[in-house]
Amino acid sequence: MNDAASAHTPAPAPRRRARVRAPELIGKGGWLNTGGKELTLADLRGKCVVVDFWTFCCVNCLHVLDELRELEEKHRDTVVIIGVHSPKFVHEAEHQAVVDAVERYGVRHPVLDDPELATWKQYAVRAWPTLVVIDPEGYVVAQHAGEGHAHAIEKLVEELEAVHAAKGTLRRGDGPYVAPEPVASDLRFPGKALLLPGSGNFLVSDTTRHQLVELEADGESVVRRIGGAGEFKEPQGLALLPDGRVVIADTVHHQLRTYDPATGAVEVVAGTGRQWWQGSPTSGPARDVDLSSPWDVAWWRGKVWIAMAGVHQLWTYDPEEGTVRVAAGTTNEGLVDGPAAEAWFAQPSGLAADGERLWVADSETSALRYVDSDLVVHTAVGTGLFDFGHRDGAAGQALLQHPLGVTALPDGSVAVSDTYNHALRRYDPASGEVTTLATDLREPSDAVLVGDDIVVVESARHRLTRLRLPEEAVRVEAVAHRTRRAATEVAPGRLRLDVVFEAPRGQKLDTRYGPSTRLLVSATPPELLSAGAGAGTDLGRDLELDPEVTEGVLHVSAMAASCDDDPANEYPACHVHQQDWGVP
Repeated sequence: MNDAASAHTPAPAPRRRARVRAPELIGKGGWLNTGGKELTLADLRGKCVVVDFWTFCCVNCLHVLDELRELEEKHRDTVVIIGVHSPKFVHEAEHQAVVDAVERYGVRHPVLDDPELATWKQYAVRAWPTLVVIDPEGYVVAQHAGEGHAHAIEKLVEELEAVHAAKGTLRRGDGPYVAPEPVASDLRFPGKALLLPGSGNFLVSDTTRHQLVELEADGESVVRRIGGAGEFKEPQGLALLPDGRVVIADTVHHQLRTYDPATGAVEVVAGTGRQWWQGSPTSGPARDVDLSSPWDVAWWRGKVWIAMAGVHQLWTYDPEEGTVRVAAGTTNEGLVDGPAAEAWFAQPSGLAADGERLWVADSETSALRYVDSDLVVHTAVGTGLFDFGHRDGAAGQALLQHPLGVTALPDGSVAVSDTYNHALRRYDPASGEVTTLATDLREPSDAVLVGDDIVVVESARHRLTRLRLPEEAVRVEAVAHRTRRAATEVAPGRLRLDVVFEAPRGQKLDTRYGPSTRLLVSATPPELLSAGAGAGTDLGRDLELDPEVTEGVLHVSAMAASCDDDPANEYPACHVHQQDWGVP
């Protein structure tokens, strides 16, 4: 309708949406970061409440924690963020594990531990992460799944502040957050470790304190501390370069840095400091390309290989050329083997080079995988996103639980830091068998070989633990688990998929350079879709489900770009919105 017509045509009356009262926040694990107080929604009346449904295994949830920090600080007298921890893995239902995660990731708002997903079900949440906005009168006004919504939520918060200030229903002042007492220790949730040549000392990424720590060969005495929050932010992986420098996965800064033990110099070598989004360059000068939560690094075949956990891929950094590029993975999350460019990973978090193989701890599929010299991806242990446990024996039926580290052993086998099983496991390619080397570790995240010993990073015990490599494996009682997600029942044949996107208030789709939306559809197994798979710019798609395939997972990834809609602004700010679904 043109402007002239609209000036003389009465606008239709706006439809009143039914107001939905927010369900109460309940969880058997109780509350953290409240000084021991049990919170209710009545306690939060008068505040704009953002409920963040998260689980600490999920890198997308960790991204959202970082996205919300600015909102949390800028609107601290009107906004209360409430984390509701909703576990995927069995280990994540342990209360102490949630306590550890809240400290590990610097969560500075109240968190409800909901091990039985009671509040998750009340709010009809279906994906990690999900954000729900509740207005000062206790009504749900918005729900967003996925990451990248902080800007839209801030705009909504500003509207709610104005409306409820005028109504007298906005309550300003401090929120219910109470900081826990700090704990003294030399390390705090260390992530990865490296043996320094010559000295025999250990270099450890002291993740929660945002620094590197050099320890003497005893693994306990502190030699020096390197960096801090200004230089590193939750650093993880470490790898030795041929020239003696150490390359560091500076995870939350989305960068790689180098540290020179001889001079103490720290330098950014890859990444812009911005998080990579769909449509961003996937290769080019290393300092000009965005990265996404690099979690580990390894030197293999003349390059630094990067476990890019944030986008479920492996990348490489070439120090000689000063370039980065995608090496394996499609950004789809799952377990698919084959040529590197076609393979799927799920939050790869640990790397170890062993001659002709690059071993990968693929955490969200609870899998041990490897890339061979022909750049083909294989799975040694693991079956998919929803199967995990602690079971030894033939690799085809063995189970891990969210492993974060892998270490090459002298006999050609590998040790797996089986993080959520609190165990060190071993896979022998020669026999195809999985065994348990040690138990009663606390969230082991990496291990370093030192002669006949193996030194394990016990992340949740804040220490390095030296073990003698046992000649015989420890026997454990086999346990298997499966994450149950309700399947959506659909008939075979034609299925219409429509993804609805509404630009946040005050923004419009950015069409200056062509289509501003992208839709990627795929399936596990691929045979589930006989038509409709692939990428396109339309947010609607006709799919064809093969009647011969009775179950599977439909993977949908949608992206849209919007810009501030202000004709007076010559350089409007633009924002990328992305959401990924895995629909059983």
